[in-house]
Amino acid sequence: MKPLEGITVVTLEHAIAAPFCSRQLADQGARVIKVERPGSGDFARGYDSRVNGLSSHFTWTNRSKESLALDLKHARAGEIMDKLLGGADVLVQNLAPGAAARMGLSFEALHEKYPRLIVCDISGYGDSGPYRDKKAYDLLIQSEAGFLSVTGSPDEPAKAGCSIADIAAGMYAYTNILTALLQRSRTGLGRRIDVSMLESMAEWMSFPMYYAYDGAAPPPRAGASHATIYPYGPFVAGDGKSVMLGLQNEREWAVFCEQVLQQPALAKDARFDANAKRSAARAEVKALIETAFGKLSAAQVIERLEAAGIANAQVNTMADLWAHPQLAARQRWTEVSTPVGPVPALLPPGAPDEAHVRMDAIPAVGQHSEAILRELGLSAADIEHLKNDKAI
Repeated sequence: MKPLEGITVVTLEHAIAAPFCSRQLADQGARVIKVERPGSGDFARGYDSRVNGLSSHFTWTNRSKESLALDLKHARAGEIMDKLLGGADVLVQNLAPGAAARMGLSFEALHEKYPRLIVCDISGYGDSGPYRDKKAYDLLIQSEAGFLSVTGSPDEPAKAGCSIADIAAGMYAYTNILTALLQRSRTGLGRRIDVSMLESMAEWMSFPMYYAYDGAAPPPRAGASHATIYPYGPFVAGDGKSVMLGLQNEREWAVFCEQVLQQPALAKDARFDANAKRSAARAEVKALIETAFGKLSAAQVIERLEAAGIANAQVNTMADLWAHPQLAARQRWTEVSTPVGPVPALLPPGAPDEAHVRMDAIPAVGQHSEAILRELGLSAADIEHLKNDKAI
């Protein structure tokens, strides 16, 4: 039995944050019914067509779900949503600010009718405060949360290469839903969860915030290097490939100088014998390291670093990650079905094997509409009428 088998989740979701949250619930066995616009569905379906014609974002966040196509503005949509929520444990939504409430789907409107229902609202800035109605996309939240101020090169800020604000909000929504389910098992009552992307990212930014506490200087933008520890970052080897390495203390610096650079005297050089000195003299230290590395291939550099016990990593591409030997050795890959055939998919972190999680198909828009509506008690004539009305 999967941990969340028997739990039903209804979602009014689009883009990434809410779908990423509900996919975690589906992974653990919950039944997730995704309510989508008839025809086009979740607009993330159209972001690109990189996965055999499917959107890369949608493929990532929507496996193991059922798709119910429903025009929420149709006269009968309220009746259908009532039937759905009557058998649901959780409602997750990340519609535009205030949209769910205007449809009578706020926690306050639903709690009296469905006292056990957990309602999770995900938004950019939360449901109160001066920014409540402000539009919020991942990059905008990265910027608003100060992430760009500490990421990038000294000359130019940079965003993260994936949707970290959406991921942060999605994961906090997921963990809050799990705790709400535990709480409901004791109290019998659902509760409201209000997750904002800004607050999620602000939590992740707590180290740089505390580093800049009480007006102190913030961490400098250091590219792929560590902002305050050196050497810690990418260095180019003789074959043009980069090697990522990290030193944490003076003992490791001495070992690095002796065994990797093979210049033991450098460890006692007064210019570089403390992290603060090395960090202040980054250009000089970098030149010394890359001069030594220039005589070696990246593989040879990594071999020396491994022998010396110095933390290191390859600077991998996406192709390298697809073929990563560690993921293969731990059997982290499986397949999921899609409307255009099977695609590879990673097992969720923490899952020991495929038997412990759901890895079901990615749905086509409205693929499960008729089956769900029949389950809710609608007749064939009702369903045909809704089709003709383009309500489903």
